[in-house]
Amino acid sequence: MPHQEHSPATGVIITGGASGIGLASARALAEAGRPVALWDLTDPSGAAKEIAATFTVATCAVTIDVTDTAALPAAVERTRAALGSVGGLVHAAGRPGPHPVGDLTERRWDAVLDVNLRAQALIAQEILPDLRANPGSAIVGISSIEAFVGQAFIPAYCASKAGLLGLTRSLAHLLAADGVRVNAVCPGYIDTPMLRGATPEEMLARFSAKAPMGRLGDPAEVGRAVRFLMSDDASFVTGTHLTVDGGATAVDQ
Repeated sequence: MPHQEHSPATGVIITGGASGIGLASARALAEAGRPVALWDLTDPSGAAKEIAATFTVATCAVTIDVTDTAALPAAVERTRAALGSVGGLVHAAGRPGPHPVGDLTERRWDAVLDVNLRAQALIAQEILPDLRANPGSAIVGISSIEAFVGQAFIPAYCASKAGLLGLTRSLAHLLAADGVRVNAVCPGYIDTPMLRGATPEEMLARFSAKAPMGRLGDPAEVGRAVRFLMSDDASFVTGTHLTVDGGATAVDQ
């Protein structure tokens, strides 16, 4: 089908939008003039108000557990009411799950997979009519370099992020004929509240040393990658991933 531009007014849902990569992505998209809905388990209203004031775009704050499937229709309706047409999804909500095999329970495993992987599929399903009504719409999932580099102490996280790449390819195949693109970003070691909350200080230093650039990434650097993939500058990019890791996966681990 011929290339079609999306309307710059189409809104974007950002899960995990209250902090870290989600918030950085919301700010980057708002800077480009996109209305944004911040969904988060922690009340994102403060962040939404700050973005609205800074970038003069419509915003919406939805406090939600993205694993609560029954809550999704109401959250989408609230988003539509605030932003109008929905033309994008950034799934940045995530859990680290620091429990190695040998210390796993079903509950611990499911808690990670349900947030990191299942939620993206079910939210995308909920907004399919919106995406299909707006050719040029896009989905970006936040995967991780842990999709490629196994870490012994976070098997559920590694599995969820690898699974997200498979979901990306499947959704891209499904939605290409509708003019909807689906991609993923694979961040490396990014200085977020989630990373700092789950990682001892000495390990953070090792993470910094692993990247040839010699530092942790800034969430804003990932946010700009998300903005690119959501934009028409990436109009022929779908079913793939963009690694933003300071070169960490380019060297011997």
